[in-house]
Amino acid sequence: MWKFGKRLILIGGLAWLVSACAPTSVDSTIPPPVAANNAALPAGPWLLVDTKADALIVMQGNRPIESFRQIAVGSSGAGLKFKRGDNKTPLGVFRVGWINDHSRFKTFIGLDYPNPDYAEQALRERRIDALTYERIRAAWITGRTPPQDTPLGGQIGIHGVGAGNPVVHSAGIDWTSGCIALDNRQIEALRPWVKLGMRVEIR
Repeated sequence: MWKFGKRLILIGGLAWLVSACAPTSVDSTIPPPVAANNAALPAGPWLLVDTKADALIVMQGNRPIESFRQIAVGSSGAGLKFKRGDNKTPLGVFRVGWINDHSRFKTFIGLDYPNPDYAEQALRERRIDALTYERIRAAWITGRTPPQDTPLGGQIGIHGVGAGNPVVHSAGIDWTSGCIALDNRQIEALRPWVKLGMRVEIR
């Protein structure tokens, strides 16, 4: 009976957590980019999300400064994200586009997905049109958050569990809609490191 009850708690908590993975408001202005995707690592701290090691690491150059273990990613895993609603966490290099400290997930650190790499591939594969591609590219060049309403999806970020059931997260379930999740204590510890425009690499 306990096992059945525990399963119900996990399922109920999972349903609440995966119901949304987005902040309530977006500040779409960030500092102009310092480095493009293939440029050298920044001088200041940056974030490495290692989906194979199940960790988010604050880096200084090539040196790890602080590590957060047992992260959760999208319920479809991490990889190349193709479209809105595929529950995939996108691999690649991004920047912090906005921060919402009053999210239902405690803190939401929004990433500037889709980036030009995703837009170029989608244009080649005719999943977006030329106008959508140009909107994404122009946003990247000028340091703004790219449009979040394209067929490629949006509202990808790093967040906590918030008021959700922490048992689901601690059970090691990948429960998000494409975001990277930490527990509430971890997101509090990460928050002081995070700045707008900060490099975030998901691999």
